[in-house]
Amino acid sequence: MNTTGETAGTPIPMVMAIEVSAAKWLLGFSDGTRERLRTIAAWDQKAFATEVQLARQKMGHDEATPVMCCYEAGRDGFSIHRFVTSKGIGNTVIDPSSVEVDQRQKRRKTDRTDVRKLLRLQERRHYHVLPAYREVTVPGEADEAAMRPHRERKRLVKERTAHCSRIRSLLALHGVRCGKVSALDPEQVCDWAGRPLPTAARQEMTRQLERLRTVERQLAAVEAAQQRHLAAQASPADEQAARLCKLRGVGMHSALVLSKEFFGWRHFAGRKQVGALAGLTGCPYASGASAHDQGISKAGSRRVRATMIELAWLWLRWQPESDLSQWFLRRTACGTARARRRCIVALARKLLVALWKYIEHGIVPDHAVWSDAEHGETAKAA
Repeated sequence: MNTTGETAGTPIPMVMAIEVSAAKWLLGFSDGTRERLRTIAAWDQKAFATEVQLARQKMGHDEATPVMCCYEAGRDGFSIHRFVTSKGIGNTVIDPSSVEVDQRQKRRKTDRTDVRKLLRLQERRHYHVLPAYREVTVPGEADEAAMRPHRERKRLVKERTAHCSRIRSLLALHGVRCGKVSALDPEQVCDWAGRPLPTAARQEMTRQLERLRTVERQLAAVEAAQQRHLAAQASPADEQAARLCKLRGVGMHSALVLSKEFFGWRHFAGRKQVGALAGLTGCPYASGASAHDQGISKAGSRRVRATMIELAWLWLRWQPESDLSQWFLRRTACGTARARRRCIVALARKLLVALWKYIEHGIVPDHAVWSDAEHGETAKAA
């Protein structure tokens, strides 16, 4: 066990891990030589504090001994992290994909096995000072709450599409084609022979239209609130989104996703971290004589990744004279449609790095055009 902290005058911590489930939590404690496992009801704050105190006593630690806890990120989000840190316990949220997994075809999978695995990782990190896992950056409560509107909007758009598709499918059964679905009146719709639709079809379509209009009202309310916040620029993330919207081709919704999910509360050491967190970095496979590219890692934020792919196509349309668009055109001048789809991922990564430099350092992408005429024709980095 590493005694560096002890010789430096800092007490060696007791490590702790939590295996979380809906009904119960399995708490694991270790000091490098002894282990203690206890089960409590989920969110039983009194039992949690009691078990931490008992673990200190059983392992011979006093009240001054720090406790370093961890758990895997999951459905409960960061509420457990805030609860644990409120008790004066250090906590780390672990990226589940970074936890080592036995590659055998069949392996034991129980809560006790999992919590012991987390304890071993904690011991490796805090006692032996070795790399053990990747941490998840925990946003502030205000930053986490700011992500809800654009995530809700995405779900509402998906629901609207589903309702519209269902109504069109009902009409197609009777040989009817329509334009704007929300403007339909089921009582006025006739089938291919000019006859009114059957009663059951009209009633189903009426109910489907009611759900569609409810979704459209909620979607309009969410988007109106987003526009108000963006105009007021009440937070640093809103200020970043407003700056991104000044570039032609970057709309309000894309800017809000990038600012509130990515740029607003994260800090990057360089462009490699920017690309890696979005999952847009390549994964080569080279072993012996075998060497090929496995594609992008997809290990980062899927929302940011999807937004950047969409934004890359829009950048080509609205910023054709920019250096990034010209690079894409040179690379795909003689390529196929498949080559363009693959190259657009590389453009998305380059564009994300360029937007990060614009937000973080004020460096405007070369030969980019502003969205409004007040700023002039083009903007070129100095």
